Amino acid sequence: MQGEVLTAAKFDVDEIRKQFPVLSQKVYGKPLIYFDNAATSQKPLSVIHTITDYYSNYNANIHRGVHFLSQKASDAYDHVRVKVKEFINAAAQEEIIFTGGATDSINLVAYTWGRKFINEGDEIIISTLEHHSNIVPWQMLCEEKNAVLKVIPINDAGELMLDGLRKLLSAKTRFVAVSHTSNSLGTINPVDEIVDIVRKHAESIQHDIPVLIDAAQAMIHENIDVQKSDFDFVCFSSHKMLGPTGTGVLYGKTSRLSQMPPWRGGGDMISSVSFEKTTYNDIPYRFEAGTPHIAGVIGLGAAIDFLNNMDRKAALQHELLLTRHAQHVLSGIAGVKLIGTAAHKASVVSFIIDGVNAMDAGMYLDTQGIAVRTGHHCTEPLMHRFNIPGTIRASFSFYNTLHEVNILGEAVKKAIAFLKR
Repeated sequence: MQGEVLTAAKFDVDEIRKQFPVLSQKVYGKPLIYFDNAATSQKPLSVIHTITDYYSNYNANIHRGVHFLSQKASDAYDHVRVKVKEFINAAAQEEIIFTGGATDSINLVAYTWGRKFINEGDEIIISTLEHHSNIVPWQMLCEEKNAVLKVIPINDAGELMLDGLRKLLSAKTRFVAVSHTSNSLGTINPVDEIVDIVRKHAESIQHDIPVLIDAAQAMIHENIDVQKSDFDFVCFSSHKMLGPTGTGVLYGKTSRLSQMPPWRGGGDMISSVSFEKTTYNDIPYRFEAGTPHIAGVIGLGAAIDFLNNMDRKAALQHELLLTRHAQHVLSGIAGVKLIGTAAHKASVVSFIIDGVNAMDAGMYLDTQGIAVRTGHHCTEPLMHRFNIPGTIRASFSFYNTLHEVNILGEAVKKAIAFLKR
């Protein structure tokens, strides 16, 4: 712990905070403490200015015009594909598909790969930790195809039980989709080990089993190397990694994407169109129908630049310090119970208060200027596993401070005293 404190001390959080204008405001007369980063991250000035610059100086549609503004916008947009490729170490920029977000990306895979390759009686495996976005698309596919959805169990600490995965794998397994990091509990899953288990099983049954990783919660915190980890598909959202909302990425191996039919029809995803026949474009464009969220993608590029220009290792150490301090502070308060105590966690602390409704507590904390999320966090089945309706979730980023965590602890004590009167 001492080493982590020393490492974190080198991280100048005060200087970082100056680049996030929203953090300087007051809420109900108190300084804003933003602990809802798992829902969406705040945006640095460089991202805000990049988006403003696009709309102010070269707003135009892309891949369609020969004029100066269109060419400039197209170049800026296309360059982000290269940035994403390098950020996750994809083999080729054609493996990067721009989508509306992680949810959109997962649906794309379910409705293209899934509809083509999943048949009656086939089995798809997900986990208890999944966000609804990595549950519902597979349920819908299973209903349509009369396939079977299986769920990897977790232990009481909120960790995946890999022996449970091994037991679920069968000759009928055709797809595995799991989150890298739980949005509700912060559990970081052993995704490389999961891929290895699935690959060995696929060899034994001599049948291909792709693996999709939902990295929406992980991308801002972890260095993800898709080639080193041998992921088939990876999904993530811009807005959880300092970029704008409404934009995301689907990474897929070229061998996978080349087998998948288009999902949406429209402009840019075609090579030629006649009333008799349409010829589809090459990857990645065949999956990008219509005018995209151009400003969003360009903003994502600026967010990647911001992350690349900071000391991410020091930022992660700072986040871990915040998380462990929050666990220590909150677990020391009478009536507070932590939900999700995995050994390997990201910067999320979920908790409940005995005799206090989570939403009431969240509303009280809001009056103290503290933004947290309450409820099931789009993980209802996970809440059912713990036999609770929901939790209070504090999720941290590198621009949060230990002082803010201390204020949270005092505010929780006040909430308990007020709400139990």
